[in-house]
Amino acid sequence: MPYNKNKQQGFQAAQQGAIQAFDAFDQLVKDGADYGSQLKHLKEEVNEAYAQISNALEVATEAQRIQLEQYQKDLQEIVQQVNEE
Repeated sequence: MPYNKNKQQGFQAAQQGAIQAFDAFDQLVKDGADYGSQLKHLKEEVNEAYAQISNALEVATEAQRIQLEQYQKDLQEIVQQVNEE
């Protein structure tokens, strides 16, 4: 049972990390006075989410793996959008 609990905890941590990164991206104001600090915060959130997703993928169920890989794709889109600005 602990193994399944670890799977769920890892998935939930990755999910929360991805949500926090998405929220940081949504709050990014390109022409805002504190854009630099917002961008730094976004970078930290994205890096944290990637790490949590990577850890969760090691023990994920197939259904969790599909969702985690989608989070990775969504995060990559955020990185690409920010780099294009």
